[in-house]
Amino acid sequence: MYKTVIGLEVHCELKSNSKNFSSARNGFSDIPNSNVSVVDMGMPGILPVVNKEAVRNSIKMALAMNCEIPKYLTFERKNYFYPDLPKGYQITQFKHPIGTNGYVMINVNGEDKKVLIHDTHLEEDTTSMDHYNDYSLLDYNRCGVPLLETVTEPCLNSADEAVAFLEGLRSIFLYTDTSYARSDKGQIRCDVNVSLMKEDATELGTKVEIKNINSFSSVKAAILCEVARQTEVLNSGGIILQETRRYDETLNQTFTMRSKEDAIDYRYFTDPNLPPIKIEDDWVNEIKREIPKLHNERFSTYTKEYGINPKDANTIVREKKVSDFYEACVALLNEPVLISNWLTGDVMKYLNRDSLSIEESKLTPKMLADLIRLITLGKINGKQGKEVLEKMMDTGKEADVLVSELGMTQISDESEIRKIISNILLENKNLIEDYKNGKNVFGYIVGLIMKNTGGKANPVVTSKVLKEELDK
Repeated sequence: MYKTVIGLEVHCELKSNSKNFSSARNGFSDIPNSNVSVVDMGMPGILPVVNKEAVRNSIKMALAMNCEIPKYLTFERKNYFYPDLPKGYQITQFKHPIGTNGYVMINVNGEDKKVLIHDTHLEEDTTSMDHYNDYSLLDYNRCGVPLLETVTEPCLNSADEAVAFLEGLRSIFLYTDTSYARSDKGQIRCDVNVSLMKEDATELGTKVEIKNINSFSSVKAAILCEVARQTEVLNSGGIILQETRRYDETLNQTFTMRSKEDAIDYRYFTDPNLPPIKIEDDWVNEIKREIPKLHNERFSTYTKEYGINPKDANTIVREKKVSDFYEACVALLNEPVLISNWLTGDVMKYLNRDSLSIEESKLTPKMLADLIRLITLGKINGKQGKEVLEKMMDTGKEADVLVSELGMTQISDESEIRKIISNILLENKNLIEDYKNGKNVFGYIVGLIMKNTGGKANPVVTSKVLKEELDK
């Protein structure tokens, strides 16, 4: 009955040594108010200076999102009274954002979709605040940190599309090395605008903004919750009010924060202390050359050329380090599907078990490629491979070394296996009669062979030779 329309405003802190307009350290700290300067605190006579590295990272992100880059960079003051910015205004971009009219491709349930980017602009982050019953605590460490805000057009139509875009955008930050984008440290968060419209309507419905959602799972839950709420209101003959709401994860509900009948007048004006900065074409082209092959391009390669299923391809491309690891393995061993299966399966299981990233583990691309090669050559079987992999990740030893130490070398010689089978059949002549009488004893005999060889008999060769012997 109703079509869901979603627009996102994503805020992500950028990498740099210092803050956006001051020399204070840009870095997460457990000690409140330890990374603060007079500029951050808005002291009289302060003069902000633009962080060149933050501008560079912003341009890189804008290019990666296929945005248009302006000829000049300008900064404006966004005026409002709130304790999260002691100056009483935020330095941001309004007239000439660092990127406009871009797009990001996403894949949802096997379908490609282009998500349109209205703009992406560079600004400073706000103070983090903790509210209690009768007081609030302010930590100015985050105040002034370089922040890139990316605003989509209202072109997303489901919670799954919204999450796919957020995951894709986070991947771009990681691939371009412009942000750590860790939601657990508040480095990436978003506001969600949700509205409903009838399927045959031509105008968008009244939008409701849900503020400051800190995890992708919460974004999905908040959208589903808000869609259900608005549907119930409309079905009962009610009217959706334009307002700002918050999402409560514990109650799985959205609650009114404030009405928003009119757009807030922030009285934007050009910051008099920050003159326009000319963006040279040569610099933009230099930054463009630094952008690696991004996740969506790799996803296309993995699914269309390598034949990997979309779910596993998404798992691999989500983190650049994992994707680089995978591509290094494929360069060493042309078994892209097998490598994908091991990487997204057992390798990820062990990484999650030990809370490690791929680069923190002792496993290297060569080690994994060598292990899979041993399996494809029939030197060890898949079950043994799992045991070897775990030992490799625990010790950092090569696969062939562990196979030798564990006495796992597989028996693949047909003549040797035939001797073993002959001895077993001589000792169990009744099984030959059972087989000839049509009884299903083949698997049982294979089990006897495996027990006799300590699981070292090559199962493919064993089955072939056993059938030949039984059919004599």
